[in-house]
Amino acid sequence: MDEAPYHEGEQALQARFGLRDKMDKVGRRVIRNFMPDEHREFFAQLPWLLVGSLDTSSRPWASVLTGYPGFLTSPDPRTLRVSSTPLRGDILAENLRDGAKVGLLGIEPHTRRRNRMNGTVSRLTVGEIEIHVDQSFGNCPKYINRKVFEWRRASDLASSPQVGSHLTERAREIITASDMLFIASAFLPATGPERRFGVDVSHRGGKPGFVRIEPDGSLTIPDYAGNFAFNTLGNIDKDRRCGLLFIDFDSGDMLQLTANARIDWNAPEIQTVAGVQRLLRVQPTDVRLLPSAFPLRATTIDYSSHLTDIESIAADRFIS
Repeated sequence: MDEAPYHEGEQALQARFGLRDKMDKVGRRVIRNFMPDEHREFFAQLPWLLVGSLDTSSRPWASVLTGYPGFLTSPDPRTLRVSSTPLRGDILAENLRDGAKVGLLGIEPHTRRRNRMNGTVSRLTVGEIEIHVDQSFGNCPKYINRKVFEWRRASDLASSPQVGSHLTERAREIITASDMLFIASAFLPATGPERRFGVDVSHRGGKPGFVRIEPDGSLTIPDYAGNFAFNTLGNIDKDRRCGLLFIDFDSGDMLQLTANARIDWNAPEIQTVAGVQRLLRVQPTDVRLLPSAFPLRATTIDYSSHLTDIESIAADRFIS
């Protein structure tokens, strides 16, 4: 690729660690404007797809689409076709439109494989979404806890969304029990060519309870050593808005929220809690609880070996 593979927010954080030149070379090699065959085949075997989208106020939301393997197809390297509709109550139904930017994440927990694709909705019909590839790249398997899926009975599925601005008791239960979340963010430059505009969705994993709920209802999410691309944090460095998705894989309850976030580089946990590189402080602004919305159950096989020596930030000896 001729253009720089990373935008100014990502570049700024890479430069903070003296890695801008190195990551530029890596990005030019691994970030493509098409999907290689192995990525196309990978998406085709998945029963779910994580989606980042923007609402009418350009706030990011993280969502999920589901279907039997084969609901994702790639007729050519520049196209991904999704034969599915948003789950009942998911704000994604309102955010999808022709020309909308979306971030996609394919993740297979039992093999710890994941691939990202950021693109543009090129065609939207009943039951089908066609997405043009803008960026395609792989992600490392770090911090993915292995799980296996099975489909729920249709009679188990019933969802009436509960919408508010604060975390309910049930929302808190979902967060404190979660060992993974999905975070959507966006780069929305005020000026410059449209090609630098984009939405991203990413995975964060940890031991159950790795996200701490603060007394004011904000969330503290530890950030561990990664691939230094800083896709999500680079977006948040330029635009503090983000969206989070938590899934209770036992009940099928889903928790979506859009929020404002900031990167905390100087918290005491960074020096005193093993594995923590920085913290993400997240203040929810809108919260959506979707009871029994997710149609797959998941059983945890084991936790990532990269989490073995990482401590929880939830210990109450720390003060925000």
